[in-house]
Amino acid sequence: MYNKVEICGVNTSRLKVLTEAEKRTLLQKIRHGTPAEREQAREEMINGNLKLVLSVIQRFTNRGENLDDLFQVGCIGLMKAIDNFNPDLQVKFSTYGVPMIIGEIRRYYKAIQVKEKLQSRDDREPTIEQIAKELDLPREDVVLALESIVEPVSLYEPVFNDGGDTIYVMDQVGDNRGGDSDWLEEIALR
Repeated sequence: MYNKVEICGVNTSRLKVLTEAEKRTLLQKIRHGTPAEREQAREEMINGNLKLVLSVIQRFTNRGENLDDLFQVGCIGLMKAIDNFNPDLQVKFSTYGVPMIIGEIRRYYKAIQVKEKLQSRDDREPTIEQIAKELDLPREDVVLALESIVEPVSLYEPVFNDGGDTIYVMDQVGDNRGGDSDWLEEIALR
């Protein structure tokens, strides 16, 4: 009970830790398996390396940032590391993964700093393109950095209410092809 720490709703004392052999097997499946094997192996690889993310974010805890936010950003770095790691090289995954996680966290901090600087200078919210140009990064990296800590929105969250009918997020993203349940099931399957 004393070692229990919850980050993003995850009880960190119960996180699985993979052996190097298990990591190698999963990374080979991610690279060479069937689509179903790849997806399953990627999920296992992510879950089996969450303690690696925790160990990295410990370095950033004195900066006043929310640990849940850092954990989410670190998980994006972990996923990038998994997607880009070459298991044929004779290098431990953590040797590659730790710098990727640190890089993602630093990118997040830089994006936040530039966003605040541009906002105070121009007295308005900067665009993603402006932030990307200032950082000399691709737009996609800035989007990932800034949106990695956005709270998920429920499909049933009200977006408008005039006292009568309420419009929900689901009403705004619905599909004309055949009803709400079809596209919801498609999302769930993906």
